[in-house]
Amino acid sequence: MTEMKRVYIETYGCQMNVADTDLIIGLLGRSGYTATDSPGEADVILVNTCAIRDNAEQRVYGRVGELKRYKRPGDVMGIVGCMAQRLGRTLLDRVPHVDFVAGPDGYRMLSELILRAGDGERSAEVGFKSWEHYEDVPPVPSNKVAAFVTVQRGCNYRCTFCVVPMTRGPERSRKLADVVREVERVAASGTTEVTLLGQTVNSYHDGVRDFADLLRAVGEVDGIRRVRFTSPHPNDFSHRVIEAMAQVPEVCEHVHLPMQSGSSRVLKRMLRRYTRESYLECVDRLRAAVPDLAITTDIIVGFPGETEDDFLATDSLVREVQFDNAFTFKYSVRDGTPAVKIREHVPDELAGERLERLIGTVREVARRKNANLVGSTHEVLVEKEARRGGLLQSRTRANKIVLIEGSAETIGSYRLVRLTGTTGSTFTGVPVAGRELAVLVE
Repeated sequence: MTEMKRVYIETYGCQMNVADTDLIIGLLGRSGYTATDSPGEADVILVNTCAIRDNAEQRVYGRVGELKRYKRPGDVMGIVGCMAQRLGRTLLDRVPHVDFVAGPDGYRMLSELILRAGDGERSAEVGFKSWEHYEDVPPVPSNKVAAFVTVQRGCNYRCTFCVVPMTRGPERSRKLADVVREVERVAASGTTEVTLLGQTVNSYHDGVRDFADLLRAVGEVDGIRRVRFTSPHPNDFSHRVIEAMAQVPEVCEHVHLPMQSGSSRVLKRMLRRYTRESYLECVDRLRAAVPDLAITTDIIVGFPGETEDDFLATDSLVREVQFDNAFTFKYSVRDGTPAVKIREHVPDELAGERLERLIGTVREVARRKNANLVGSTHEVLVEKEARRGGLLQSRTRANKIVLIEGSAETIGSYRLVRLTGTTGSTFTGVPVAGRELAVLVE
């Protein structure tokens, strides 16, 4: 009997990359590969990469250098994902011990690329394929409690700072029926929560059905209790989409709504296609339709030409919206993006100082909001064992992390918990009457 070859994958970046790693395991499984958690046991080592910021790419270079020590004679190493797509064959020149690179549309070729590498050929597969959705390949989910389901690939927006159009290609959506079939497979495996993924997920349209239709269809799948989605664009929250969010009980009360800047002048330079005022109007419409909606966001500081007044506009918008959390970043120059041509660069030291001030504001707002939740009761899904303290990590519908006591056997179950304390970002909680929510509601 032929021994199955083993593949080890490290994943960096967004949820889309996590979903792509599950897809890669499914693809390679059809060619006789099995996944391993140890690079030392692997015949094939893959690094699934992010290209959104320079420090993400530098981290990959460092990690690939560390993984080199696990590569035995006959083993194969590849870099896949957005960084591979952006740099292509250049990566083979920069990293001599890497045998091949493959972009997000090239995963169907992985088995062949591995075989070529075994024959000493170094290859790059980075062409865009507008038809590729990997519909015939069931992913092998790494998370049995909550699943990622890709519904859309690529992006038609052309934000001046962003490399996604160069690494993921033009926007294209899967057929609604195909997405529903995948969600049905997820539910049949016992998973009850799905997150729908797309670069601008709420612009989903398969030619007949839009994102509102998709939310309703996924919410109707037997066994699915929670539906999340990320990342939407503020311009694509139509009345139909917001109405579906409000009417479909499975859709969770949380939205990640990228802001990027609170200054209309900077937003125009970013080509975000909305203003400060229209962003606030989107927030108002969402909150009017979905009571107690939690809103998180992405923010960039130090974009070329950003003045102190522009930064203060961003800081004040964080306070006005009252975000539950924010992912904050210094602007990172990305070769090939239009923003490279803007010469009014903000000094790195000044951008760093602004970032620290913004983080302080985000934490202050989140801490105050979270403190007001202590004592309230919420439904949580128990996700996994926490990193420390012998506790379990669970999550509310509003995407708040709650640490509770309990045994590993309760992972995957729903409970009612009362929030007993907060660090400002996460919570501690105790189960109400010690009973599973599934028992209380059935």
